[in-house]
Amino acid sequence: MKLCIDEIIKIFPEISEILPSGGTGNSNFRICGVSSFDDAGPHDLTFACDPIYLSRIDKTQAGAVIVPDSFAPEARAWQNCVLLKTANPKLSFFKILELFYPEKPVVPHIHAAAILGNNSMPGKGSRVEAYVVIGDNVIIGSHVHIMANVTIADGCIIGDHTVIKPNVTLMERTKLGHHVIVHSGSVIGSDGYGFAQNEGTHEKLIHTGHVIIGNHVEIGACNTIDRGTLGVTNLGNGVKTDNLVHIAHNVKIGDNTLVVAQVGIAGSTSIGKNVIIAGKAGISGHLNIGDSVIVGPYAGVSKDVPENQIVSGIPHMPHKNWLKISNIIPRLPEMRKKLFSFEKRIKDLESKSEQTE
Repeated sequence: MKLCIDEIIKIFPEISEILPSGGTGNSNFRICGVSSFDDAGPHDLTFACDPIYLSRIDKTQAGAVIVPDSFAPEARAWQNCVLLKTANPKLSFFKILELFYPEKPVVPHIHAAAILGNNSMPGKGSRVEAYVVIGDNVIIGSHVHIMANVTIADGCIIGDHTVIKPNVTLMERTKLGHHVIVHSGSVIGSDGYGFAQNEGTHEKLIHTGHVIIGNHVEIGACNTIDRGTLGVTNLGNGVKTDNLVHIAHNVKIGDNTLVVAQVGIAGSTSIGKNVIIAGKAGISGHLNIGDSVIVGPYAGVSKDVPENQIVSGIPHMPHKNWLKISNIIPRLPEMRKKLFSFEKRIKDLESKSEQTE
């Protein structure tokens, strides 16, 4: 595909203009491909929105770069490429990327090797691929795509335009909203870690709870989202989880929260809206994490966190405090030696003082 700048601007009017005269921008320049900032060639389009890339505009080999509206480089910085200004360079770039790599249209079909239970029939425009197993009384919306080897247990509900990728398991009464994406290997509705001690043994408890997932949610690969013995595990609208995330029984996650890879959230914890939980953070059970909190990577959260806080470290603390402490930690061996040295000198002085008395 080859698109000139004028054609792209017509399709995406938010890319408002090429930089005005003074550079070598050419609206008839034809783009043959899209690429990352460092790998782009003279006929590629790329984008730059972070300072680390904007400061190197003059180093890129790209033929065209999408930049923020506020970007005002020196003339030398853009003499070799076309610069396009837009309010959101990253979003605009990926909209254009969709032109070069359009999604393969989903052709409605139920594969002969799929097994559908009683009273379970996909809605209009849906596709069910090979070796899918669907239990009884499953409600499947319109334009749903269920890929190979998926298992959907009895009583599940799947909203319109949802995509379930290979080898996903949905346990009983799991509910997915509209426009949900579940990536390969995830298990939703697995039993929580529920046992009762009885004379030195651990007796398994029956799990009657279920999982409800809102609209426009994306679940990463190999997530495990548990149901409780009772009640609901709930992910709100717009939640996005990365790969290898564990969400325990009866957890509640508010709208538009981001959960990054290898995060573990223990049971019955409530996470607010617009929260960011960075990679490998661990959150204890029965806590309340307020709206718009940011939890740093590797953090261990053991107490409630009020809204609009940024916390890091183990145990968690205000991020600024953790930055100071993390800078001190590598110096502890040296500080220990100095402390022992000071103790020895003090003892020597005390000994000499006692002798002179």
